[in-house]
Amino acid sequence: MEQMLYLECFSGISGDMTVAALLDLGADKDVLFEVLKSLPVQGFRIEINRVMKSGIDACDFNVILEENDNHDHDMEYLYGHMHGHLHDSSQDSGGYHNHGENFHGHNHDHGERGKEKHAHHHDAASGHEHTHEKNHTHPHIHRGMKEIREIIINSSMKETAKEIALKIFSILAEAESKAHHVPVEEVHFHEVGALDSIVDIISVAVCLDNLGITKAVTSELWEGKGTVRCQHGILPVPVPASANIMQAYALPVQITDIIGELVTPTGAAIVAAIRTTEALPKKFTIKRIGLGAGKRKYECPGLLRAMLIEERK
Repeated sequence: MEQMLYLECFSGISGDMTVAALLDLGADKDVLFEVLKSLPVQGFRIEINRVMKSGIDACDFNVILEENDNHDHDMEYLYGHMHGHLHDSSQDSGGYHNHGENFHGHNHDHGERGKEKHAHHHDAASGHEHTHEKNHTHPHIHRGMKEIREIIINSSMKETAKEIALKIFSILAEAESKAHHVPVEEVHFHEVGALDSIVDIISVAVCLDNLGITKAVTSELWEGKGTVRCQHGILPVPVPASANIMQAYALPVQITDIIGELVTPTGAAIVAAIRTTEALPKKFTIKRIGLGAGKRKYECPGLLRAMLIEERK
């Protein structure tokens, strides 16, 4: 049976927001956990919780790294250089409620973090967008397309899910290649090669396959403005990789007055990879709705809405 997905990106889009929205839409988390267990990588765990965003109940998908060096949700790091323009929206409580799922990969003991958020957990993993520089006691593992292909091929993902994941990674690789003026196979993505981004993208592919999505429509990408700090320094919003994807795939964009990055490169790549048509059907019914929560606090709801829709004549 044909399944059509509509992604409403009124607060932008990122990898973890997409996974959360698809899980909330009905993707089987147990199927996802089994795939994540099969990945030939380690050093992460996943939490899935319910959160309140602007007073609305939503799903939150969180990849937690053993080596906690990801500043993706550290607003002071990302926007501290802007001082007066740094927003901490009071409408985003980010509060956790109910009980969630937690997954500890590879039988590692990661402590009591889940209890602090009142969540139960299975073994799991997650991915976020920008990995930033910081002093470490352990060397970084630099992954390019060759390493990422091997991770995907050696996983238990279905072939359709593997194809989706590889397509998203390829789009990101092309965008990073253009941004840094290096061949695609020589790109060691600070974005694409980061463990949390790998888990996010694989999780998106698994959830799309599990839901049986055959068609996808997306709204315009609502993006912020200003600048954001990342591994390469302070960059304009949209960052070069995101802008390259928007250009290459003619993605409709709407720039808002919000100071900050709402559309991450991973989010833009997901849209470019799965979008099969530019317009919604003239008439349709909504079969199911899923809401995925973002983690950065901006002056917008911080939600991605996913709908399964059926065209009506």
